[in-house]
Amino acid sequence: MLEEQEISTLKRKHRALILAHNYTRPEIQDIADFVGDSLELSRKAAECQAPVIVFCGVRFMAETAKILSPNSIVLHPNPHAGCPMADMASSEAVAAYKKNHPDTLVVAYVNTTAATKTQVDICCTSGNAEKLISGIKKEQKILFLPDANLGSNISRKLKREMDLWTGWCPTHNKILPEHIIQAKALHPQAVVLVHPECLPAVTALADHAFSTGGMLKFVRESDCREFIIGTECGILHRMRKENPTKQFYPLEPNVLCPNMKKITLEDVLSSLRDLEPRIELDEETRRKARLPIDRMLEVLP
Repeated sequence: MLEEQEISTLKRKHRALILAHNYTRPEIQDIADFVGDSLELSRKAAECQAPVIVFCGVRFMAETAKILSPNSIVLHPNPHAGCPMADMASSEAVAAYKKNHPDTLVVAYVNTTAATKTQVDICCTSGNAEKLISGIKKEQKILFLPDANLGSNISRKLKREMDLWTGWCPTHNKILPEHIIQAKALHPQAVVLVHPECLPAVTALADHAFSTGGMLKFVRESDCREFIIGTECGILHRMRKENPTKQFYPLEPNVLCPNMKKITLEDVLSSLRDLEPRIELDEETRRKARLPIDRMLEVLP
């Protein structure tokens, strides 16, 4: 309680905005001004124009907030909270691919580093990737990066061939078809929702594959009372708060991202006391990294 009180005091002092991803610890979500997915939060930060932004998520998310809010101090409370999938597509490797495939359009999941965003043509999210790619002319060659699972799921659904980067989310890759089968056997009336970062064999068994924002919206609007949730278990906290009369069943074993759980209340408090650690991007990197995000927002505002 004392930590929460001191965080609240420092937040007012610095006119800070606290953002938390849907996968962070429950206590982090509870002190946040906004909880959501990575791009949703960054856009909210840009709208609010807060002088200080505390981004509770993994590093590429805080970088995206800095890209969209260059005049704000963006704090990432735990610099060790990285994203292994984002790191699987380095800017150097993407630049080398582009050099060898000059006619290929490079579509990057927003789950990429700022440096890698400087090398791509357009970004997408797990929620809008299908719509964005369906709008690209059929004869255009596409490289989708870094998540091969998300790319495969879109490719299969749209019947659209794409080159796929060899990347994956270590957390979602732990979800196997047998986990879905077991959960359905235990809860036969439940609707199965999984994230499109899951293996194609997993999404094939689900009723729906949605982004975190898509899952939350579906659950809110659905008349169904029971749901099996195939994504990182942090989202269950928000689902239960927003839908107290509905039942949510996580997969076993719990799907947990160790990096999302690294940020603690102590980290947030320390970052607000010291206004560190900060996300710093040179202007050229920030400007180039913003271009593919802006292109996405022009196509799908």
